[in-house]
Order: sequence, then structure tokens, then C-alpha cells
Amino acid sequence: MSIRKPSWFSSETIMVSTAPTCGLTKGGRLLPIVDPNTGKRVQEIDPETGAAVDAVDDKLKADAIALANGETTETLNFIPAAEIDLRCAVPAYYDHRYRDQFNEAMKAPQFAGFDTASIGDLIQQGVLKGRGGHGSPSQDERIGDVPYIKVSDLRAGLVNINPTNRIPLSVAKKFWHGQSSGLQAFDLVCPERTSKNIGDFCILLPGQERVVMTKEVIVLRPGPKANFDPFYLLWALSLKVVRDQWRRVIFMQTNREDVGKRYLEILLPVPPSPERAKEISEPFRSFYQTLATARSALSDYLNQEKQHHFFVSGAEEVTPAGDDEAAS
Repeated sequence: MSIRKPSWFSSETIMVSTAPTCGLTKGGRLLPIVDPNTGKRVQEIDPETGAAVDAVDDKLKADAIALANGETTETLNFIPAAEIDLRCAVPAYYDHRYRDQFNEAMKAPQFAGFDTASIGDLIQQGVLKGRGGHGSPSQDERIGDVPYIKVSDLRAGLVNINPTNRIPLSVAKKFWHGQSSGLQAFDLVCPERTSKNIGDFCILLPGQERVVMTKEVIVLRPGPKANFDPFYLLWALSLKVVRDQWRRVIFMQTNREDVGKRYLEILLPVPPSPERAKEISEPFRSFYQTLATARSALSDYLNQEKQHHFFVSGAEEVTPAGDDEAAS
């Protein structure tokens, strides 16, 4: 028996809906529409009973109705079949809205003379350096003085060291594969998975290099061919049109979110000169350099006085001199 092809069918394209809701909550209940201005549920009239009921947030149904009517929506896309990889059959990955918004933003006057490149291309060109974390020590090894950084410690643009979550230097060196962490002051760090903060970069301040980073992080820094510093890089990665691109490459993996190597596809603006890069990112530079200076001064005071119970990495008691190496 033959099946009639719908009017929208094409052998050259594949319909992909990136609708964020399907009318149900995680618990299987109807998902109501909530008015963001009032915080109350939106009501509509039930056509069968005439009673007022909660409106259901079902954007997938709206896409299906639009498809049947030959209409389009913001989340309804027809992707060339050649661009679909069945090993990556996640609808959000084929949503080009965020890349289109980035390309449109690059036409603004403030980006005159800027180029565009992906993180992956910039790493290949030597403009960026990228790496992952060191590893994840077991719970019973967390009894030393070298801070262990988890994804939950990366918040609000800073690496927040937990003084109760540290490991012995001997264990740290195993994860470092050497005498030092390989991290540098002002390295940029963000979660790679298991966090809602994937794509939100934090800065490693001077004095925080002597740490072990969980393996589930991304570390970026300017490479030898960069015409910009870490503060410009953070400025670029914090742009809304850059940050929004992460929505396309972050996938849910069972009970955790995961970005894999897809972050290499994120597009960044590349400045025309070091002078322009410094000019446009000056507020970021001023903030973090001021913070680093103040933090260093407090650390010096704590090291001298030795009478306060106040944790600043670098001012706490550490392994005796000669048994440790400064981070590179």
C-alpha cells in the first residue's frame, strides 16, 4: 500500500523542529504557560466545555500545525540532507538561529575590521591554546593542601577555591604529570559538562595556578600568534551572540549536560589589531587586574600576620619549601 507524501516532503531536505516544549513537564503533567509579567498561569477557554483552563505550553504542536498548513515558525527548519549527521541526531545542533544572529551582529560599526573564526580554527592557527582539566581525584584522596577544582567552583567569572576540598601534593603531581599544573594566571576556564554554566568562562587569578582541575573543564588562553590578551578573549566569549551559540552545541547526556568537542565550532570575533583589542576590552582588563592586585595585597597581609582564619589560595599553610614547584 502506497503512502501519500505530504506537500512539505522533500528528499533533499529534512524537517527539524527545535521546539523547546512539548506540553509536558518532566513528571508527565501538563506544562502550563506562565505570564512572565504576573507570574500567573495563562488561562484559555476549553472549546468543548466552555470553561477556563490553563493554557498548555506546547511549541512542538505549534510547529506540527504550522508544517501541515505550509507555514513557518522560528523553530521549524528544513536542513539539507547532506548536512545531517545521523550520529548527531539532536535537533538543537541544526538550529542556525544563533550563528545567524552572530553573523548579523558582526555587521555593527563596533566590529568594523574584525574577522570571524571558530575556536577550533583559532587553535589550529596557533591563535588560541586549549586543553582540558587534569582529572578527578577520589574522595578519600582529598586530605592535602593542593586545591581541587570542581565544576561547581566555577561561578560568576571567578574560580572559587574550596579550602575543604584539597589533595596531597604527591597526588596532585600525578594528575599534573609533572611538578606543576601547567596553568597560568588569567587562564580562562569553563565547565565542559555536568553544569548549567557550560559556556560561562571564569578567570584564574594570579596565585591560583597551583590547583588540580577536574577533567570536565575547558581551559583556553591566547596562543603565540594571538593579537589579543586573556581579557579580550573573555570579552569576546562573554558577548551574548557568542554565549548564545553554546545552546546549539550543549547536549543532554542521560542525566548530565555535555559539550564534547563541539565547542570548537563556536564563532568568535577576531580583532584587527592589538590596540583595538585592548581598547574594546578595557573594562574587563581593569576589573580583573584590580581584583588581582587587591587579592595579592590581602594574601601578603595574611602571610605576614598568620592570625586570621581566612582562606585565600596562596596564603594558606602549604608543604615546606623545596617540596613544591611553582606553577608555570
